[in-house]
Amino acid sequence: MSDFDDDTAFLGEWGPYQKLMFILLSLSSIPNGYVGMAMVFLADIPPHHCRLPSLNSSSYGGPGYNLSLPTEEVKGQVILSRCRRYTEQGALDAESNQSTEYCLDGWVFSKERYVSTIVTEWDLVCDDEWKTPFTVTVFFFGVLAGSLLSGIISDRYGRKFIFFATMAVQTVFSLIQAASNSWEMFCVFYFIVGLGQIANYCAAFILGCELMNKSCRVAFATLGVSLSYAFGYLCLPVFAYFIRDWRLLTVALSAPGFLYIPLWWFVPESPRWLLSQGRVEEAEAIIRVAAKKNGITPPDVIFKREDTAQLMEKHDGDDQKNYTWLDLIRTTNIRNITILNIIIWSIVSLTYYGLSLNTPNMDGDPYLNCVFAAGTEFAGYTLMYFAGRYVSRRLTLSSSILFCGVMLLLIKIVPEELGALSVTLAMFGKISMTGAFAFVYLYGTELLPTVVRNMGLGVTTMASRVGSTLSAQVAYMGTYDKVLPYILMGCISIICGILSLLLPETKDEPLPEHISQVKPLQWFCKVKKSEERNRKEENGCSSSKVEL
Repeated sequence: MSDFDDDTAFLGEWGPYQKLMFILLSLSSIPNGYVGMAMVFLADIPPHHCRLPSLNSSSYGGPGYNLSLPTEEVKGQVILSRCRRYTEQGALDAESNQSTEYCLDGWVFSKERYVSTIVTEWDLVCDDEWKTPFTVTVFFFGVLAGSLLSGIISDRYGRKFIFFATMAVQTVFSLIQAASNSWEMFCVFYFIVGLGQIANYCAAFILGCELMNKSCRVAFATLGVSLSYAFGYLCLPVFAYFIRDWRLLTVALSAPGFLYIPLWWFVPESPRWLLSQGRVEEAEAIIRVAAKKNGITPPDVIFKREDTAQLMEKHDGDDQKNYTWLDLIRTTNIRNITILNIIIWSIVSLTYYGLSLNTPNMDGDPYLNCVFAAGTEFAGYTLMYFAGRYVSRRLTLSSSILFCGVMLLLIKIVPEELGALSVTLAMFGKISMTGAFAFVYLYGTELLPTVVRNMGLGVTTMASRVGSTLSAQVAYMGTYDKVLPYILMGCISIICGILSLLLPETKDEPLPEHISQVKPLQWFCKVKKSEERNRKEENGCSSSKVEL
């Protein structure tokens, strides 16, 4: 049976069609970069203290408050108490031992930096302070749901449908979210936004990898969507700096989504997916349009009917045409790949977000800090592009994860007085893990077959979001021992890097189309040199050579 890349090789490597798809699908990832991180500014907690109606002042730290509120020490500074006030108000001595009570009349928030946030809107402080981080947890629950549902829908109804449907969900519900009149309503809409955000990112990634040839795939995965995501992240502090009201900021961040509507007439369905469904005529029509844009005359027959018939056959004895999650563990090879991917993605995500949360808080302007964080994303993605282009997939992924683990473990031996060195090691680890975080999408795409690729990517993405949820607890350990999170993340990164060496090599290999073409793990694959020369034709080791 002929290979899809061979059948479409006449299109060329980098023509106008490939460039157009690269640009359009990469640009679609820009909103994904700031939607998930918007809570950095939407839910920031301004300085605050109890409101005292008797003083007739609604400004933070107004006249009389210093005599009517107790004080507390926060990060070495003595400030007015944020959650308590004196039971009897009036001209009191701030050093008084008088009893205190809860803020019965609400709070006064500083407006030096923000006009409003969701914290000031619904008083998410003191006893309700837990609601702020829980809001982010709700978003990740939406991401979990989107990871699962998008894979099923995309593998059954097509990449293009889920790509545009989830883009609409993310845009529309972000706008509705700006009109929330309660914290509960905000969380419900944020859950749906999270569902659309990750589903849209995965659909764009899969669609781009399947539309482009293998020479463009690395650039698209590590530079295209990843740098566009980082650029969206970089846009966030710019929007937030000029728009200090959370409702207006949400609207401003949502509006660019409507600019992507015209993409419907330019981005086609995946020909690979169409062939896997037996829709040969539609797949050929798309390839002929691509050839026309590239100024190339296509052959009379692009996809042979007998080859498509072979693709549609179920070599493992299953006659069903609709695939489910169970197909990800149906055969030994795909089961091993799925389980290993789940472990690797979970650890990579836990470490990536754990480092983001546990990196020592930088003093200074939060907008500049956000720009700095986005800069590390650019560095990690760019380095991964060159590594992925010239180094094998296994070595690229394992070395980046192992390097991060080593950097984090070295923090243990750094003297306390050399805090800057600890920060430097942590940032080098974050850059390396940022690259790995993007690279696993490319590697996972090349490991999974077309018929369950989006579904498999959804499952592994779901696993990664479980890791990101746990990362908050890992970072919280730093309140007891600031080195403990680094030791934990360093150790699991070392383990993850070693496990990634078991994955089969996919560099310069055609994408598998069917479950039977999934390759075995390297550890268990023993082939002779003569057999290895035929591996591309056989799409994996012969079952007689696999020892499990």
